[in-house]
Amino acid sequence: MSLFRRNVNGARRHPMAAVAVIALGLIVSGGGYAAASAAVHPASSATAADTQLVAEGKKLFLGNCASCHGKNAAGEVDANGKQVFPTLIGVGAAAVDFQVGTGRMPAQASGPQMMKKTVQFTDHQIAALAAYVQSLDPTGPTVPDAKWLDGKGDTSRGGELFRVNCAMCHNAAGAGGALTEGKFAPNLSGVKARHIYEAMITGPQNMPVFSDKNLSPSDKRDIISYLKYLEKNPSSGGYELANLGPVVEGLFAWIIALGLLVLITMWLAAKSN
Repeated sequence: MSLFRRNVNGARRHPMAAVAVIALGLIVSGGGYAAASAAVHPASSATAADTQLVAEGKKLFLGNCASCHGKNAAGEVDANGKQVFPTLIGVGAAAVDFQVGTGRMPAQASGPQMMKKTVQFTDHQIAALAAYVQSLDPTGPTVPDAKWLDGKGDTSRGGELFRVNCAMCHNAAGAGGALTEGKFAPNLSGVKARHIYEAMITGPQNMPVFSDKNLSPSDKRDIISYLKYLEKNPSSGGYELANLGPVVEGLFAWIIALGLLVLITMWLAAKSN
């Protein structure tokens, strides 16, 4: 008796061929199901964790922020329809991380500008508040990726970009400066890279928004790298006079340096007499 059978075309087929085909089908279908399960379960866990973080952020918001920004985070207006407290819908997680992470919010009192102060929330609580506000409008700017904050960009190019876009307010060395109506551009020395990036994409206070169309993420990385370079490398030109610019330097030269020369001249003249 032959070990092979003939199919309709006359070709020989091994009797175990059907078993092999069935086994292969089971392996493929079982492997596919396992891969799909592995892909779905982590996503479900992440979604559950995100939902829990948003719920926690909502509780924190209602207890600490709703008195000004409203229970729905839509802000508040006065009887004349003027916006008294801004809406948070659309500001994104980046704005929350900046404002709360630098202690500017919750604000203690109204004024021309919110001042930086001691942070009142933990990192986890700030992340929860940011997640909640982000959930109100997912199109808002998110917290930047760590790859843009490493300080390893092009410092020379970053310096050029900073002088063109930022120096008119923050000074060429990032030392800050006065603005109108009691407002000011803060000193950027010691500010976290994440907060510098978030300030550029959210435009807090009087600062304009620098979207990715104005300054790409790579441009922002170079600017941050330039500012961090200034922190680590003191001026090679001697005493910096707080980096307040040519006006202060000129004032110092006329009053202090020239004054010393006059005093020395007067002393020499008196001594000769």
